[in-house]
Amino acid sequence: MKKIIGLSALSLATLVLPALVSAAGIVQTLIDFSGLLNILIGLLITIAIVVFFWGLIQYLVNVGEEKSKGLQTMIWGIVAIFVMVSIWGLVRILQSTLGIRGDEAGMRPSVPIIVPGTGQGGQSQPTIGPSNSNR
Repeated sequence: MKKIIGLSALSLATLVLPALVSAAGIVQTLIDFSGLLNILIGLLITIAIVVFFWGLIQYLVNVGEEKSKGLQTMIWGIVAIFVMVSIWGLVRILQSTLGIRGDEAGMRPSVPIIVPGTGQGGQSQPTIGPSNSNR
């Protein structure tokens, strides 16, 4: 139990401390945390699918009491997949209902780039070939 608490505190400190010392802004920290959660969710769904198939293999190979353990493992795998995908779906429904974008572009502030000498914002396109300034 102490090991789990220690690893959790270390993980939290790794995410929060850069924002506290201004090495990264809070927006960038939230984007990084969101990316980490997306990876973690994908990993957990993959583990649930592997557990389901492990239970299926146990169910097909074993007989008697071991067969019921395989069936129980399959059921828990299905329950885990159902719960994770349901929560993921509810989050997507809430995002679309509230108009919240789930991608990184929705979380980043946008600032126009002003290029000196053009008189307007935005990036100028590079020219290919000889430029007109040498003529």
